[in-house]
Amino acid sequence: MKQFRVENLKSTYGEKVLFNDISFLITEGDRIGLIGVNGSGKTSLLNAISQINPADSGKIVKQNDYSIGYLKQNPDLDDNALVMDAILSGEQPVFQTIRKYQYALEQFGKNPTDVQVAQKFEDAQNAMDRDEAWTTEAQIKAILTQLHMPKLQRKISELSGGQRKRVGLAQVLIEAPDLLILDEPTNHLDFDSITWLEKYLANYHGAVMAVTHDRYFLDAVTTRIFELSFGDLYEYKGNYQDYMIGKSQRVEQSKIAEHKQQQLYKQELAWMRKSARARTTKQTARENAFSELESQMGSLKLDDDVTVSLGQQRLGKKVIVIEHAGIKFDNNTILNDFNLRVAAGDRIGITGENGAGKSTFLNAIAGRIPLTTGIIELGETVKIAYYTQETEDIPDDKRVISYLSDVAESVTDKNGNQVSVSELLEQFLFPPFMHGTLIRQLSGGEKRRLYLLKLLLQQPNVLLLDEPTNDLDIGTLTVLEDFLSGFAGAVITVSHDRYFLDKVANQIYMFQGNGVVDRYDGLFSQYLALHADDKQNVIEKVNVEKKKTLTVQKKKLTYNEKKEWATIEDEISQLEDRIAAIPNEMAENGTDYVKLGLLQKELDELESQLDEKMNRWEYLSEIAEG
Repeated sequence: MKQFRVENLKSTYGEKVLFNDISFLITEGDRIGLIGVNGSGKTSLLNAISQINPADSGKIVKQNDYSIGYLKQNPDLDDNALVMDAILSGEQPVFQTIRKYQYALEQFGKNPTDVQVAQKFEDAQNAMDRDEAWTTEAQIKAILTQLHMPKLQRKISELSGGQRKRVGLAQVLIEAPDLLILDEPTNHLDFDSITWLEKYLANYHGAVMAVTHDRYFLDAVTTRIFELSFGDLYEYKGNYQDYMIGKSQRVEQSKIAEHKQQQLYKQELAWMRKSARARTTKQTARENAFSELESQMGSLKLDDDVTVSLGQQRLGKKVIVIEHAGIKFDNNTILNDFNLRVAAGDRIGITGENGAGKSTFLNAIAGRIPLTTGIIELGETVKIAYYTQETEDIPDDKRVISYLSDVAESVTDKNGNQVSVSELLEQFLFPPFMHGTLIRQLSGGEKRRLYLLKLLLQQPNVLLLDEPTNDLDIGTLTVLEDFLSGFAGAVITVSHDRYFLDKVANQIYMFQGNGVVDRYDGLFSQYLALHADDKQNVIEKVNVEKKKTLTVQKKKLTYNEKKEWATIEDEISQLEDRIAAIPNEMAENGTDYVKLGLLQKELDELESQLDEKMNRWEYLSEIAEG
């Protein structure tokens, strides 16, 4: 059984310690979820494990033939390559065999009478047989189908960010390494693809380590959770639910330990404040112990759940009215005669196919693009904050607290109390030592969290959120979910995150594409379950109808079918004999490339005929034996 061992790994970013002296063991079959707030070092740890950017110290122990596949958030792909070439760009010999075969097949199709082309095609076929690459090719096609890949002959440069991510995912899955490292694998995947991926990873032969905000995904896939927090690594056995239980116990124990430490500190402080004459030189050891204890006070850091409760401007009865809205770009219909009335307190989730126009819809509400037809009206009291997928330009030379203080020094919470910017930063998981940090020293995720806080600091009464889970860590999402639960205004959220939508939305609008939008009142997971049942019912109904066609409507063979049934097995046998003989003839005519081309054409036709005969035999046998 292959193992991957990390020993005493340490890495820093400037003055910040990302992880300090951490060790762990990964064994074949492990399913590990790596979580932590943005900026805690998750990506740095993945880079260190994969040796893309080794840690400052420590070592990694593994077998020489141990392979690692790494899906980055933004995969490194050759823009000039075709999709299929990018997917099969791995160094495994079987990939090289398949690439050569596909190229030889393409050339042979264009020039079947060319002697050199025919010879290369024959060599490529023999190599496919030798390396048993036909099975690998079938597996590749199955993966590509489940991930809804773009056309395989398109250039990488022509793909959207989401399509590039799916190409990168297909690439590492097909490579099937000993350790599969996935950074946000569910981003840009459709829901059926996510369901398929969960099942695929649950049965994966090697080990898996995934960084993801998708808590349902963590629940379905993981058997261990690693949490990075202030340089330390904590391990929890089980899935995400088990992690939540384990972490709450750890935090509670830490609080008890901290309380005891505080009591001891008070006793020692009282003693130290006594006059010097009350203490003798014999107490030096106790003074040293006090100094050490004092240095430790406040060092206990916990990613506690917090409550964010901001006030907001009054929202009138009229919030957002959309009537007969239509949006078209060229021949692409985004909305068609769409109607919606948004009231205070509404929680609306927008989801659906990639490219169906979800972000376009939010842009229309925000007044950034016009409707083609219809109207959108906002109430006079509406104050919108729009969390877009692109963060505004944030000056790198500003400090964190200054960036927010430009908006307001403090805000009023819903109880009328003043909340300072520093308090808000702590509530959004920026500890005090980070308040004076220059923005250029923040991670991308930390910048997104800061951008979100700036929007909330403006105390809006309508929130538009476009894919917030793509960039925010689980801790921040929990804070945001808690904030939205007490938010009296309206919230419209575009998201593919099933867990997040279940927490923040009770009206679902599913964008199906071509202007089709379905509404569902209830939780998103209920909607998915309902439509999964509908899909299964359709499949079962089709199967029943097929069976009826074979057994009820056709209770006995017709005269012609009886004649066909009497001879079909002999015909199948003859086809199989001829197919088996052709490879020998090809070997005997190894230098006659015209003959080889004709034999290959005959072989293709016979295999097609055999497939048809076998299907026909199954049809007739159902009736004859029924």
